[in-house]
Amino acid sequence: MTHRQRQAMATKTQVASAARALFAAQGYVGTTIAAIAQAADIPAQTIYSAFGGKAAILRAIAWGVAGTLDIDRAHEEALAQPDPRDGLRIAANIQRRQFEQMYDVIAIYQEAARTEPDIARDAETIAANRERAFRRHIEAIATHLPPGVSVDDGTTIYLALVLPEIYRTLAIEHGWTAERYEHWLADALITQLLS
Repeated sequence: MTHRQRQAMATKTQVASAARALFAAQGYVGTTIAAIAQAADIPAQTIYSAFGGKAAILRAIAWGVAGTLDIDRAHEEALAQPDPRDGLRIAANIQRRQFEQMYDVIAIYQEAARTEPDIARDAETIAANRERAFRRHIEAIATHLPPGVSVDDGTTIYLALVLPEIYRTLAIEHGWTAERYEHWLADALITQLLS
């Protein structure tokens, strides 16, 4: 990278960090580019030039955090387990890491999707991708599903158990540790999805 590219990347990182803190504290709608500029100590015009607006900043934050989690590799590892219980335990760990590292970003995305059409489309794409990954896992363990539980049912159960609202209730509102949440989720997935 050139010196100029390194500077641009550092600026984007600084803006994203300031914006993430403000979004979490004040909400997406309540945060202005001017506030982000002040918190990041970067001129607003530079932010507009680098990102174009709040939605692009939020996208950069989300992709930056998600990129560190290596979710696709973890899902492949879960699918590769000979014992379906071990695969579901890995799935619970994936969810724990996602929520632990980016629950605030997920909540911000949910808020922003109500007012930003581009973010709403992103959220729909993310939800569809998650459902496909969960369905793939359920299809891989279909022979182990309880009697009367179809792949569709199993996917629906999986989706319900990993809702961000459940994590918020248990870990944020009631103080469960991330480890306790992970164990609860693993037990719930195993109980509900395996005969």
